[in-house]
Amino acid sequence: MVQAARKTAVYPGSFDPITNGHLDILERAARLFDRVLVAVGEHPVKRGFFSARERVDLIEASVGHLGNVEATHFEGLVVDFCRKVGACVIVRGLRAMGDFESEFRMALANRDLDPGLETMFLVPDPALMYVSSSLVREIAGHGGDFGRFVPPPVEAAMRERVAAGRPKASKP
Repeated sequence: MVQAARKTAVYPGSFDPITNGHLDILERAARLFDRVLVAVGEHPVKRGFFSARERVDLIEASVGHLGNVEATHFEGLVVDFCRKVGACVIVRGLRAMGDFESEFRMALANRDLDPGLETMFLVPDPALMYVSSSLVREIAGHGGDFGRFVPPPVEAAMRERVAAGRPKASKP
């Protein structure tokens, strides 16, 4: 009997921080693929709320129940990272029509850069469609109750960071 090739998917993003919406996408991707890598990218200019290393650690702490999901940091193009790890699919979440145009353009550019790499769009649970990392940071920064939008390890880390008066992380 011929064994099927192991299918690896990459879910790239900044995940600053990872939210329950991200987790919803990850849980479904974990059912579809043998291995899912959460690839934490970094904006070359913006300073994050959490460093890239902290984000990877928080993702790892939040996905322990998913045996085939792991987090890592990457630099450069997503397509190059996918080639490096042998991924066949990029997973992206679409919350609303506003996400579609930019995600569609990026998927077309990635297809042009690597025609063998597919992009799969997953839509989050409707109850989580409005949740974003920037919304969570905004609520936390103003002392609001953001806990229901993020996994417990993220909530604890954010509360600690805000209480210490350190709203932003230094570079990785």
